[in-house]
Amino acid sequence: MEFRHLGNSGLMVSEIAYGNWITHGSQVEEDTARACVRAALDAGITTFDTADGYAGGRAEEVLGRALKGERRDGLEIFSKVFWPTGEGKNDRGLSRKHIVRSVEDSLRRLGTDYLDLYQAHRFDYSTPLEETVRAFEDLVRQGKVLYVGVSEWRAEEIEQALKIADEMGFDRIVSNQPKYNMLWRVIETEVVPLSEREGVGQIVWSPIEGGVLSGKYKPGQELPAGSRAADPGGGRFLSDQMKDQVMLERVQRLEPLAAEAGLTLAQLAVAWVLQNPNVSAAIIGASRPEQVEGNVKAAGVRLDAELMARIDEVLGDSVQRDPALTRSPENIRG
Repeated sequence: MEFRHLGNSGLMVSEIAYGNWITHGSQVEEDTARACVRAALDAGITTFDTADGYAGGRAEEVLGRALKGERRDGLEIFSKVFWPTGEGKNDRGLSRKHIVRSVEDSLRRLGTDYLDLYQAHRFDYSTPLEETVRAFEDLVRQGKVLYVGVSEWRAEEIEQALKIADEMGFDRIVSNQPKYNMLWRVIETEVVPLSEREGVGQIVWSPIEGGVLSGKYKPGQELPAGSRAADPGGGRFLSDQMKDQVMLERVQRLEPLAAEAGLTLAQLAVAWVLQNPNVSAAIIGASRPEQVEGNVKAAGVRLDAELMARIDEVLGDSVQRDPALTRSPENIRG
């Protein structure tokens, strides 16, 4: 495993992080989830990402139990706040009330007294940004949170938060957690240039596009049994991709390129996102330990410029680049 700074902060993270969105507390049994976490630890992963909105808080509980007994100072544990955690109007968003309550609940579920990184899971249009920034700063001063970040924020939203923090003398955002992979590059036009200037690192999720970039979804064929796309819960996030037969065929054409590099297609996908110097870590998920063991082999891989160009040529206009595709819900309070 190799390690990188989280943005321009002093915090070092494993360049491959383990995340438990969809899987823990919902898609896989707890014994399997623990085995996946054990495989991650054995592979040298020290960075673990979750959120209070994953499986109604159960994902945090499962991760907390799986990490119990590990040396806390040797881990970087991340969580997030924004999505509804209850039926009340204040059980969602980025108000001071919801943030303060949510961090306490996350700490309890994870079995720790602090988070290495606490992230705003989306941008909240119904709460003054100054209120959100100040609430996060208070958590840092109380020692409950060491660093703060955001997830799926647009460039102008990140810039606004940085300006407020500077004006108030508060700690700045050190990270953004966007979706990013060979097919989904919407951060490259605006978010990455801003982040490079301001010292914000990307912790990217879905580097394998939910398994699409592993090549297991063949054009014109039935979905593999037990795959995420075939799962009634996880599959809804992949419905558009499964209809795009041209894109699926192009992904198949990447397989020989991966073989030339001595990689599986999934390893090539993870290695690809790590070529971007603004990426601090790539989050992988797993429903089986062997998936972790395979994907971590992308750590430290360097892809040459010719291979990167050939990947672009194969994928062509299947790549999404429009920064407007990064959106937060307009009316989270309903």
